[in-house]
Amino acid sequence: MWLLRLTWALAVLGFTASSDPNPMVPPSDAASIFADLTPAELQAVRAFLMSRPELALAPNQGEPLAKNTLFLVELLPPKKRLALRYLDLGGPRPRRQARAVVFFGGQAEPNITEFIVGPLPRPSSYRPLRFKGGRTVPFASRPMTQLEYELLHRTLTRAMEPLTPLLRNATGFWYHNCSRRCLTFSDIAPRGLAPGERRSWLVLQRFVEGFYLHPVGLEVLVDHHDPDPQRWAVQKLWYNGRYFSSPQELAESYERGTLEVAHLPEPPSRQLFSSYEPRGHFSTGTPTAVHGAKVCEPQGRRYWLRGNRLEYGGWSLAFRLRSSAGLQLFDLRFNGERVAYEVSVQEAIAFYGGHTPAAMQTKYMDAGWGMGSVAYELARGIDCPDTATYLDVHHLYNTDGPVRFSSAVCIFELPTGVPLRRHFDSNFQGGFHFYAGLEGQALVLRTTSTVYNYDYIWDFLLYPNGVMEAKVHATGYIHATFYTPKGRRYGSRVHSHVLGNLHTHLVHYKVDLDIAGTGNSFETMDLSFENISNPWSPGARVVQPWLQRQPRRRVGDASPHAPGSAGGLHPAPIPRRYHLAVTRHHENEPTSSSIYAQNNPWEPLVSFEGFIRDNET
Repeated sequence: MWLLRLTWALAVLGFTASSDPNPMVPPSDAASIFADLTPAELQAVRAFLMSRPELALAPNQGEPLAKNTLFLVELLPPKKRLALRYLDLGGPRPRRQARAVVFFGGQAEPNITEFIVGPLPRPSSYRPLRFKGGRTVPFASRPMTQLEYELLHRTLTRAMEPLTPLLRNATGFWYHNCSRRCLTFSDIAPRGLAPGERRSWLVLQRFVEGFYLHPVGLEVLVDHHDPDPQRWAVQKLWYNGRYFSSPQELAESYERGTLEVAHLPEPPSRQLFSSYEPRGHFSTGTPTAVHGAKVCEPQGRRYWLRGNRLEYGGWSLAFRLRSSAGLQLFDLRFNGERVAYEVSVQEAIAFYGGHTPAAMQTKYMDAGWGMGSVAYELARGIDCPDTATYLDVHHLYNTDGPVRFSSAVCIFELPTGVPLRRHFDSNFQGGFHFYAGLEGQALVLRTTSTVYNYDYIWDFLLYPNGVMEAKVHATGYIHATFYTPKGRRYGSRVHSHVLGNLHTHLVHYKVDLDIAGTGNSFETMDLSFENISNPWSPGARVVQPWLQRQPRRRVGDASPHAPGSAGGLHPAPIPRRYHLAVTRHHENEPTSSSIYAQNNPWEPLVSFEGFIRDNET
């Protein structure tokens, strides 16, 4: 993963300019209270915090690792009560503020502190952003940084030196002092087995196109908890089904001839099975070298976009793309009536099983990888139609200034291919009384998240009949491990030395419904069957369905468990326990997960289960 991340860093360094002629002034529309920070605002927050001597902040780039750095800056949305007072009652406009995440790694007791910085666009003060219960953020729970990956690469380069003969013989690639035939690695999380640990299993792979599908059979456990990288050490290795305590032990086994070596075939120079190079032919002979169907707008666009306010048919909403977790919609209205205050992506989780240590350890929680900050440029005509509106976004995530991601969000109207409604009214004599139908269309708001191997495509669809739909498509590459016969228990053999591991995707959304005001109630409707006497035919029976309605008075009563999700579950990814969980709104419960859950799932800073267990009315 390090080589891939270095390429990404080099690719985006130049994109720091803003196309906004007056970036210090956000749009005046009411929706702008939810708008992402402009590049100038991001830079202003960074400059202000860097100027504070008591914070002693250093640039992200360059060593040492043990230093204080500004990791993330993004909009801190206004509190709901203040926003509604402004939107509905004509109250004062909420102050525009930023959320800033600082890694205090240069202290005797390292920690992570989040700050509220404002007012924008010219910040003049900051104060700590408190978490529910006054909890602090352990330093070991921080997301990985580019510098830490570079240092991991160095550690692995040194550790792999005695294994060069084995790797060259078995794979034709190596790690230490390589040039064109290099190995790379994927890192696995959580990073350890208990709070405070930072031990990562690294899966070595050939660095070719689609390297995710080219594991070489070697996995390495590195302890990188110490702030001094010179003290990082390899604790264990796994090669082709066997565990070793050190690289030297594995090298000696190879030299003695007691190691079962997995010899991998030479990868072809063209049409590699893992590449995206078009290849093969369809047996029918139908044309494939010509364009397929395209979206068109014969009379122009039927939606309006003003800043971050989107309007379509009866719909209006504000939107943003937050660095930490992705798309977030606010103030959703249909025909002027608010339907929801917020609808947003919260977390994407993937649980894996496997025979290798990396596979059995993999429990990805993608907010911990900056799920919103990896929204790269969308390809016109492929990721979105040519007719779409494309929007740039700016992030300050593990960088020393705002970075522009061109065309990272798109908006387009899409024919659904199915009528919204239709009816053929037959006269049952070969004719008809009338036919009526409405074309099916929807407006799509789309972005993507390339979280290492997976590309998530995130869609919010607005339909003209008042329906809103949230969709996610998972594409990209599978997260694969090295095939061994024992691995068949945990997946399918997808290539000669590749196992596609069994895994489950879980996506969590927040929906803050405000139907006809904020005083909502909740009830469940269960489908039951009754067997009753037929009232119009004595002695006969009628079996029919009926709705069993039950008002839910307490939070705990409103969160039915998903099948098979009772005890023994990993404590962090709590959303898996419920198809639907209903809670009361609290200003100190804005999200169901956090960027820290990935590396500290045992004591999650944001405990979604705690939102429900209080059993409030």
